[in-house]
Amino acid sequence: MIYLQDLLSNPVETISLTAVIDTALCVGAGGSSGSLADKPIVRTADNKLLIPASQLKGRLRHECEKLARGLGWAICQAPNPQTMCPQRADFPDNEARRFQRDEDYRVAGDNRYHCLICQIFGNPALPSRVIFDDLICQEEPENLPSEVLRPGVTINRRRHTAEEKKLYFLETSPANVQLKFTGDIHLQPNYPFYAKALILAGLHHINALGGSKSVGLGWLKWELPSIQVDESVWNYLAKGGANEAHSTGN
Repeated sequence: MIYLQDLLSNPVETISLTAVIDTALCVGAGGSSGSLADKPIVRTADNKLLIPASQLKGRLRHECEKLARGLGWAICQAPNPQTMCPQRADFPDNEARRFQRDEDYRVAGDNRYHCLICQIFGNPALPSRVIFDDLICQEEPENLPSEVLRPGVTINRRRHTAEEKKLYFLETSPANVQLKFTGDIHLQPNYPFYAKALILAGLHHINALGGSKSVGLGWLKWELPSIQVDESVWNYLAKGGANEAHSTGN
């Protein structure tokens, strides 16, 4: 049974963030019509540009995984469900043993073991403790061009030359206008105490979003709120390597 007083005593915390796009942005909308582009850009129902929440969450999870592994924590292999927690198929034996020994991989009310990243972002057996909003452009659609097209050509990967009759067009946001995309990350009442630290660190590692990043599209900078993280949290995350050495010694 859910009690209202329990919900009020465990409010959802919110991190508001803004992505300022330094270059043109290309976030494709599959199945769109009414455009000359082969890959139209995704928009909201009222025609505003957006960056989907799923893209931000997936990219942020990847960056947090890299940070946690770099600190020595045992992290599962997303996004294949069989290689994620709690199954972790083909997981190295030395890291698999760590899950059974270290209480850091335990979740309250669950007798299975989950890595630090799954405890934040979830997996097929564990709900996510963070909810992401779409990042929506704050500029009104009537102030932007109705369509910005960028030509491209398919490259033959074997011969490293342009393919004949393979011209295509991408729809992008206008270039060099510093468009701002805003949204929120909602931390659920039971989020891990180290989640904010990893999320903020991961955001600083995301320098571009969308498609065609290698040709300069989607590069951005973040405007983030001032959030204080206790030093003890950073010390906890930094002990991952010490845990590994301890487990190896055993």
